[in-house]
Amino acid sequence: MTRNNSTSNADSTLLTQFAGLDTAAVSDALEGLGLPPGQGGITPMWGRPRVTGIARTVQLAPLDREHGGAHILTSEIAQAGPTDVLVIANDGRTDVSSWGGILSLGASAQGVRGVLTDGACRDVHQARELGFPVYARGQVPRTARGRLMQKSAGEPILFGTVTVHPGDVVVADENGICVVPSARAAEVLRAAHKVQEREAAIEAEIRAGAALTDAMRDARLAGEEDNM
Repeated sequence: MTRNNSTSNADSTLLTQFAGLDTAAVSDALEGLGLPPGQGGITPMWGRPRVTGIARTVQLAPLDREHGGAHILTSEIAQAGPTDVLVIANDGRTDVSSWGGILSLGASAQGVRGVLTDGACRDVHQARELGFPVYARGQVPRTARGRLMQKSAGEPILFGTVTVHPGDVVVADENGICVVPSARAAEVLRAAHKVQEREAAIEAEIRAGAALTDAMRDARLAGEEDNM
């Protein structure tokens, strides 16, 4: 899936707006709109890098034939661009790596914003040296070669507990991961900013001496008082 220049510019503008939000605010906004909230369990493998980008999806599966051809993910990395985040479904498998150092190097060279894999990775030191964000369920040195194959790319995938479509907005930080459906992105963005503003006001009141029980009213946290 390749996007034209006007689409990429629109993506960049949207991502800049999401970049100022943490996953807690985005998760609350998603849930308030009846969408799947954020999820945990897939964490940064080094430091605390934040990732905000457009999902480029890949589904992996156990190899069921003799290995041949290019390594998994290489074709998708070659087509990826500077607004993209690679989102890899590997059914939570952690006994074999689904991402490694050479892939980090290739993705970094393409300007890719990061990778999220529902599986394990290896060569974390290389990703760290490159400053390339890798989110995974864990680390393992065992290679994917001869064990995994690329089943599909550019198709909807089940990533942990959430279905991710190509073009969805992905927000990841040390709290977890949120997936924002592309068709609802503007709506979620507005709701998340309201959550963030409401919580900032509550924090300001507490710092000014307000009682926690008064500042953190359930109706206020739920946004019900915004419409009063």
